[in-house]
Amino acid sequence: MTTPLDALPKVGAPATRALEAAGYSTLQGLAGIPRADLSALHGLGPKALDIIERALAEHGLGLG
Repeated sequence: MTTPLDALPKVGAPATRALEAAGYSTLQGLAGIPRADLSALHGLGPKALDIIERALAEHGLGLG
């Protein structure tokens, strides 16, 4: 069973593929990563980044 920090948020297939291809497989793994680094990934747009930031904030975490 996965906890919210284990599971990536639902950001759409292209964004999920981009995150996984870059080696990010958990929400916790995204904590502290600069937003600019993530936005540079092909398939990861502003909407997906907002979803990720909200999911991290729910756990007291954020992007770098």
